[in-house]
Amino acid sequence: MDDGYLSEEDIAGADFGSDPMYVDYGQIYKVRFALLKRAYDNSPYAEEPDGKWAGPTYNSDREDFEEFIEEEKSWLADYALFSAIKAEQGGRCFIEWPEKLRVRQTHAIEKAKRELSDEIRFYEFQQYFFFRQWMELKSYANRNGVEIIGDIPIYVAFDSSDTWSHPELFKLDEKGYPTVVAGCPPDGFSATGQLWGNPIYKWDYHKETHFAWWMERLSNCFRLYDVVRIDHFRGFDEYYEIPYGDPTAENGKWVKGPGYDLFAELKKQPGNKRIIAEDLGYLTPSVIRLVKKTGYPGMKVLQFAFDSREESNYLPHNYPRNCVVYTGTHDNETMHGWYLDVNRNDKRFARKYVGITCPDKATRSFIRVAFMSVADTAIIPMQDWLNLGNEARINHPSTLGGINWRWRLVPGQLTDELADEIADMTVTYGRC
Repeated sequence: MDDGYLSEEDIAGADFGSDPMYVDYGQIYKVRFALLKRAYDNSPYAEEPDGKWAGPTYNSDREDFEEFIEEEKSWLADYALFSAIKAEQGGRCFIEWPEKLRVRQTHAIEKAKRELSDEIRFYEFQQYFFFRQWMELKSYANRNGVEIIGDIPIYVAFDSSDTWSHPELFKLDEKGYPTVVAGCPPDGFSATGQLWGNPIYKWDYHKETHFAWWMERLSNCFRLYDVVRIDHFRGFDEYYEIPYGDPTAENGKWVKGPGYDLFAELKKQPGNKRIIAEDLGYLTPSVIRLVKKTGYPGMKVLQFAFDSREESNYLPHNYPRNCVVYTGTHDNETMHGWYLDVNRNDKRFARKYVGITCPDKATRSFIRVAFMSVADTAIIPMQDWLNLGNEARINHPSTLGGINWRWRLVPGQLTDELADEIADMTVTYGRC
């Protein structure tokens, strides 16, 4: 709006949902592309800019845009083309596209590039502004002593530009369908396991190429973030693969992953790569050895500590210094919600261990214990600083829909008093 691509009326007339506390993804999806397309068409970046936007005043803007397209072409060209074709195909999964497009037949791809050139440029425009705004935000944060931790999943989605443009990286058949998919086996939480459905990497191929695709992927992450948390770290030691088409994860098997070889390659890259290994769940001796060999800090979650039946590695007196402690993660209840719901014996143990005398102040007591621990880093979800209940929980693993990934802060929740309290606790326990 400040640049003149959208008017105040354009934005005021957009309905992004009725409840500010929860993201309405469906409504935003319907509204945002129309607004972004209007901004693109009414800008100097359009394929054929109109009026004042076509003038020489904006030549430097266009040059900067073209430089971005060139610098990011290793991923942006495929992503923008994939997105444009997917839109033209009504949003269908790429496996349902006409065969010539699905298998990237040269003539069909060149034709799509010509016919969808404006749509392709529109997706490049979105990425250009996202990257520009993100890097401005990151620079601002870093100048003020704030570092950003970014999360990278081990897998990519099947219906993605990665799978479509680089089928050689994955275990796919000659028609492009997966032969096996990712998940995890049956356990106490799920009798049939978890069927994630992501394509599995062809790790032998990755090793032959010195993990070139992974090195590029991680390098981009380190450009966007100061620290990278690698999700499902166990999958690099051993991963669980399930025959494609199975309705559950029950018939899967564990297969040896790339192990340390990938991280040895990463350590050859210039720069200090700061990584957090998401090593939660059942850990085999080989996973523990891999985490230790990489030197990356693992994760400790306080909510996992207070099983009154057994001693736990998640209890703070068992922590090594090289770890990151959380009261809870995005997959947990809020600390307040957990304390209300936990069984009587575990609550009694937690109350004794942490020294809780007032239930209303239980969450603060858990935060204090995390800050007092020897863990190099302590991370407290904002919901716990605000002492919110499970209405503010981020995610319920193995479930779809509901309010998963929808909670957000609203104006007024972050107060000067809260900032002072966080600062005081940070100073008190030497975490400045």
